[in-house]
Amino acid sequence: MASLLKEQKAKAAKADAKGKGKRKADDMELDQQEHAPSAKKPRNKQRVLMLSSRGINHRMRHLMNDLEALLPHVKKDSKLDSKDHLHLLPELADLNNCNNTLYFEARRHEDLYLWAAKTPNGPSIKMHVQNIHTMDELKMTGNCLKGSRGILSFAKEFDETEWGRLTKELFTHIFGVPPQARKAKPFIDHILTFSILDNKIWFRNFQIVEKDPLQPNGPPQMSLVEIGPRFVLTPIRIFEGAFSGATVYSNPEFVTPTAIRSALKREKGDKYGHRKHAQAERSIRKDRRKLGEDELAVSKVFA
Repeated sequence: MASLLKEQKAKAAKADAKGKGKRKADDMELDQQEHAPSAKKPRNKQRVLMLSSRGINHRMRHLMNDLEALLPHVKKDSKLDSKDHLHLLPELADLNNCNNTLYFEARRHEDLYLWAAKTPNGPSIKMHVQNIHTMDELKMTGNCLKGSRGILSFAKEFDETEWGRLTKELFTHIFGVPPQARKAKPFIDHILTFSILDNKIWFRNFQIVEKDPLQPNGPPQMSLVEIGPRFVLTPIRIFEGAFSGATVYSNPEFVTPTAIRSALKREKGDKYGHRKHAQAERSIRKDRRKLGEDELAVSKVFA
């Protein structure tokens, strides 16, 4: 009898041991499933290198500072010494761990050109910057948190042309602040708008106001208040590479500011020539109107 009881206890102990082992194996499988590496989401790792050439004036410098304040994922570098060595910009972007570049090129201390490029493989766009108005100059009532992320708004005209679609994609990479940016804050309180009018790109920055400031306790009412800065971009050429390569698009309507100034000077020179010609004709008419000496003049009779 005692031997039977011992055998039953031994069988029960073996069964418990087998069940515990199964449960441990099941738990291990569940843990492995929980800790299995899931598919990683693609991260937005956009970084922008911003620099300028030598010869920029105060207005251009203030515009760069405003854009740096709006884009927390921008890294600012020192000025580029020579305007002829644009092939060095992709290397500078690589050294600063950036895959986008905004290069402000000043000519004659009054003309500003903006290069927007994807480095190191391109494409790149060269644009002429006009009608620059900085934040301090405008003194708008809008305001936004420094380092906050902005919503990008593109007009429907960007999707109607090939160069517009390419420009929209490039501006999305450059002006779109990634959520993992080091200086970015988890707030969205302004909108960056890009519009096309007369084949020019118009840039505006607006604050998102959720309540009417005159009625703070009233119902929520969404409105937009301009912050600044504002400027107009005229696309000149789109290159296949970064600051070089084949020309993908060329604007046939673009006229350089130097040609415009020379035409104005030529008009002023034409005015001066016309005035001198009129003076010469008037002197000739005066000479023709002069009468000859009369033989019966008093000076001759009583000489």
